[in-house]
Amino acid sequence: MVKLLLDNGTGVNVQVEEYGTALQEAASEGHEHIVKLLLENGADVKAQGGYFGTALQAAAFKGHEHIVKLLLENGADIKAQGGHFGTALQAAAFKGDEHIVKLLLDNGADIKAQGGEYGTALQAAASEGHEHIVKLLLDNGADVNAQGGQYGTALQAASAAGHEHIAKLLLDNGADVNAQGGYFGTALQETAFKGHEHIVKLLLENGADIKAQGGHLGTALQAAAFKGHEHIVKLLLKSGV
Repeated sequence: MVKLLLDNGTGVNVQVEEYGTALQEAASEGHEHIVKLLLENGADVKAQGGYFGTALQAAAFKGHEHIVKLLLENGADIKAQGGHFGTALQAAAFKGDEHIVKLLLDNGADIKAQGGEYGTALQAAASEGHEHIVKLLLDNGADVNAQGGQYGTALQAASAAGHEHIAKLLLDNGADVNAQGGYFGTALQETAFKGHEHIVKLLLENGADIKAQGGHLGTALQAAAFKGHEHIVKLLLKSGV
């Protein structure tokens, strides 16, 4: 059917709202033969548009390693910015796909690239609790204190989501416990708002400033009080607010 449409003059690079182009849609769904056919008929492998920004980001997010390889072999821009996740590396990191993350890094993906909802690949992986990806990114030079995205830093993302093991890993690798950024200002305020008592304790043990101001709700105590987390309020008061 795709071949018939192409033979009858259907534009191979026509954009639609959700997926951008036919190539992005085929890449997203893992249809390798369609991807090859579209490329053979002049599909722009670098075309921008749609939710995923590029065909490469779509394939990386959906875990289609064979499509990622095919697109790279055909000139896809591994550092292209755009779409919900910013880059293909951030999309793969968010999904926790170690094979694709390694493939992208081996092909020159910028581990420190900024953009998308989560700011960096490290923050994306931290937010979803993918410890193996966080370790891989740190081992390859990811900036543990990079700012950006909705959470501000990877530590704030891990703290917000309640991923204690990731928060510990980031702190052990030099994460700034008092870094400011994102909607809630600090990791302590973020986790106090979410009610993660174990992470509040971890952050305090690692030097979190209990009186730090910033973010939407001002302080960690205000954040915990706003959400009605009595156990967090008691802990913060006991710790010297």
